[in-house]
Amino acid sequence: MTQTIRPTRIPEDAKQRLTILFIAKHALGDGSLHPEDGNHAIYHHEVRTILEGLGIGLKVANSYNALFEKPEGVDFVFPLLNRGGFLNSEMMLPLLCTRLGLPYIGATPILRGLSDDKHLSKLECHARGVPTAPWAIFRRGAPVDVSIVPPAERWVIKPNASSASWGVQDATDAASLETAIASVHADGHDAIVEPFLVGSDVEVPVITVNGRPTIMPMMQFLQQDPAHLRTYYEKRDLVDRSNKYSLVHYDRPEMVARITEMTEKLMGIFDPFDYGRFEFRVDDESGRIDFLEVNLNCNLWSEKVFGRSAILAGMTQEDLIETIVAESMLRQGLFAQ
Repeated sequence: MTQTIRPTRIPEDAKQRLTILFIAKHALGDGSLHPEDGNHAIYHHEVRTILEGLGIGLKVANSYNALFEKPEGVDFVFPLLNRGGFLNSEMMLPLLCTRLGLPYIGATPILRGLSDDKHLSKLECHARGVPTAPWAIFRRGAPVDVSIVPPAERWVIKPNASSASWGVQDATDAASLETAIASVHADGHDAIVEPFLVGSDVEVPVITVNGRPTIMPMMQFLQQDPAHLRTYYEKRDLVDRSNKYSLVHYDRPEMVARITEMTEKLMGIFDPFDYGRFEFRVDDESGRIDFLEVNLNCNLWSEKVFGRSAILAGMTQEDLIETIVAESMLRQGLFAQ
């Protein structure tokens, strides 16, 4: 049975006293689907609308420029400008906030870097006994020797710090491996290579509740073809993927218990992080579970993992956003409970 999560509220006196700066690429948009960023534009508009509905002071921006100097009258930052168009851009807003002494949602810059670097995250897993597929990292500018990749009939190649499967490719021989790695490097990224794992992704959303990381109901991208490689365009709703996979509640008790144990081993590495999504590749037939990656400050859109999971936990989308904001503010002393 799914556990209900009681939302954390921002007190009325804090709403009257505090002002949030919400920064996202499409924060000033009208909520339409974007030709390149897809549903992220809808998502950013949704978060802005919910923040407006909270009745708290709100300023909105769509670029890093908003924090090059300390903004007047801002007490707290909600940073969603994660894909800023340059390598490791996810660390930029937390760094700017740290420089200005402004409290913000999310983990510290160095922990954001640790989570965004898939190679380093997998090293953390390995050190804690959490299973993850073998891998090889190819840093841009270093020599490429594909003989070091783990044995496999098929490999997945992707930017080591990408999100939403941007730039993901597959290969079946040394020549196609070299081509794929070269294309990732040409885009300005390091490349990570690992064997393709048959199965479906199980997503584990985590938020802070009562000051502690709390696992929400797990969701599964159930694939009709377990050998299908999900793409950026599918995840951003830029192509039809209705016949390829569906997002469903993952409620296999024995598997959920194992994934919960693995996630709990990993949460403490990044805590406090306010919210994040831990991803595992699961083969329900064999019972195999492998950690894939962790995404902090990830997609909270109502139509994706967090929004669907929140409903199962008895929360509205408004409850979810307010809880994340309120718990982060509490942690950083902006009000007392």
